Amino acid sequence: MTKYRESKASLTTKTYDKDNIEKPTENIYEALSIISKRSTQINHDIKKELHEKLEEFATYNDSLEEIFENKEQIEVSKFYERLPKPHAIAIEEWINDNIYHRKTEDPKI
Repeated sequence: MTKYRESKASLTTKTYDKDNIEKPTENIYEALSIISKRSTQINHDIKKELHEKLEEFATYNDSLEEIFENKEQIEVSKFYERLPKPHAIAIEEWINDNIYHRKTEDPKI
């Protein structure tokens, strides 16, 4: 998870040059497909780690009367809200050539 914390991805809207995005594949649609798949992977990793950390604070009580605030839990949630969005991280990884991709060719029959 430390790699996502240290990401230089923008937290605000940023415009990218189309030529820089499609350069590695020479096809904008293929590049966007790869970025989309990487974004899904990043989102899954972040969500999994967040649920693991929040599970530490879980109390299994059937009583609805005992609702209390856990400040540590709120801080953990706020930390994850401040992270760059998965698509922004994926685009930065793509532009910095940190995503490995390959074409799988159909076997010749």
